[in-house]
Amino acid sequence: MIVDLPSTSTAEISKKLVRLRADTGSMALSRVLTLVVVVGEDDAEEAIETANDASRQHPCRIIVVVTGNRRGAARLDGQIRVGGDAGASEVVVLRLYGPLADHGRAVVTPLLLADSPIVAWWPTTAPRNPARDPIGVMAQRRVTDAARSAGAPRTVLKRFGEAYESGDSDLAWSRITLWRGLLAAALDQPPYEQVSAATVVAGGDSPSGELLAGWLAVRLKCPVSLARARNRSGIISVRLERASGTVDLVRPQDGNTATLSQPGQPDRTIALPHRGDAECLADELRRLDADEVYADALTRGLPKVGLSRQTASEAVKAGKAPSVAEAERTATRIRRAARASASSAMVSAMPLPPKADDTAQVKKAATKKLARVRADRKEGS
Repeated sequence: MIVDLPSTSTAEISKKLVRLRADTGSMALSRVLTLVVVVGEDDAEEAIETANDASRQHPCRIIVVVTGNRRGAARLDGQIRVGGDAGASEVVVLRLYGPLADHGRAVVTPLLLADSPIVAWWPTTAPRNPARDPIGVMAQRRVTDAARSAGAPRTVLKRFGEAYESGDSDLAWSRITLWRGLLAAALDQPPYEQVSAATVVAGGDSPSGELLAGWLAVRLKCPVSLARARNRSGIISVRLERASGTVDLVRPQDGNTATLSQPGQPDRTIALPHRGDAECLADELRRLDADEVYADALTRGLPKVGLSRQTASEAVKAGKAPSVAEAERTATRIRRAARASASSAMVSAMPLPPKADDTAQVKKAATKKLARVRADRKEGS
């Protein structure tokens, strides 16, 4: 259900929310937080859909502040979404026009849930200092998205690092959760050797690659370099160098499966899907305390990462990064071996056909039994 309230006020919106709750009874009363989304008109619907999906894990009141045209008279257009149009929450969309567009905090405050945490999310370009933004000041957690902010990834992350305050986070960090888990698990197996160097290959538009490299620099305390891949996006591969050999984790750009290679163990294919914005936002809503690991990667690790002058292909030729083509061939070989093993197992599970001698004995026994039956019939007659 969508209810439009043009040229309204926050008091009227609050009254309408109460009436809808009484009339429909469709809104959850166990909301755990207020999610304030600050977005432009062009990206509003996409942001609402993402927030709705995330709210299925964390029921909340979603307040979407849409900044409209700052010219003309001050006006507030409200919209309330409940039921199937609001996921597991209730959505209040506030479109601010004229001078009111610069006073989002004053409009949002009357609609906040009482005695509940506040999370602010900027789906696109965020303020230079989220913690000092009028809406950011109210929030316990402030979530940005460096991948959709204007500017080069390293420039955006550097700005966030300089302005970092406890409670800041970024969806680019949540996108590498699976990468961090797989790399940590690989190093948690023997041989327990020190990593001497690491190389991350990522697209030029990937802030997640920057943060992954920063995390490795802090945790491994070794030189980490970042090589850029032309005409590619996202993280492509990671190579960790140790005395016994290299640990390589490679994922083709268009796939959701990675290849893991490490000394003394067979090559493996591992599920490594691309994470959607809703899944990443749900992760950020799961914890409301400061993320110290993200803070370390952003403020301490990122300045230590060396930006390699080599491209991804040059890094592969120099032996600093694994080959994506070779990883794809390895994955194909593993899949074929798995299919062959499965076919062999099915064949071995099938009953064997009887031998010729066994068939003759069965026929002889059947003939004797038939003769006895006929003899019994004759005696009975």
